[in-house]
Amino acid sequence: MRGILTALLILFFYCLGYSQQLSQVTFKNGSTLAYFSFLTDQGILIRLSDEGKILEWGTEARSDYYDYYDPKLRPFMGRVEYYGPKDDSIFRGKVKSIGACFFTYYDTFQVKTKIGKLKTIGNQYLDYFEEYENQALKGKIKTIGPVSLDYYRSYENEAYRGKLKSVGSMPITYYSAFDDRTNSGKLKTVGTIKYSWYSIGDTPALQGVLKTNNRRASISGVTYILY
Repeated sequence: MRGILTALLILFFYCLGYSQQLSQVTFKNGSTLAYFSFLTDQGILIRLSDEGKILEWGTEARSDYYDYYDPKLRPFMGRVEYYGPKDDSIFRGKVKSIGACFFTYYDTFQVKTKIGKLKTIGNQYLDYFEEYENQALKGKIKTIGPVSLDYYRSYENEAYRGKLKSVGSMPITYYSAFDDRTNSGKLKTVGTIKYSWYSIGDTPALQGVLKTNNRRASISGVTYILY
């Protein structure tokens, strides 16, 4: 009996170690959140919008030069299933599984802002901001498993209102027009990592281009990507 219990505990912790998890947070033009990416135990990246919509899935293509990664994923050639005509109409046509990763969605018994949205990705539960919380946040992902997300409110500076404000305990800030009019709305910091951009006074062709720091940075197990 003791041997069986030990084996079950090992299996339990093995599953925890290889379960789906938030892997990447990607920004387009160093400014707007493009998507969140989950990494499955099969090495598949699953990209979600800030409102929980599955955008694409596959594996990253890495170049041999300059540590460059192609933003477009290589197609996943394994099994992908969708909810069919026998399922609830809210779920029909939605992705049911990608490889060994299964998905569920909120049904009609939920509050209006959640109906039809992605509820679980593997063993990770997703929750969303509701109407009463703030208009700029309504319908956006609020939690991904144990990780909480926050966004700048509608009453905050127009350069970053509605943008991602934090991932767990990791704060994210942006340049305002008062800091740098040319780069207003671009990332300023992610945690302790600081970004600077070519601006007025620099070569016109370089203005708005990342000046310092890398386009990929791993912080507390999550990779932040600018492209």
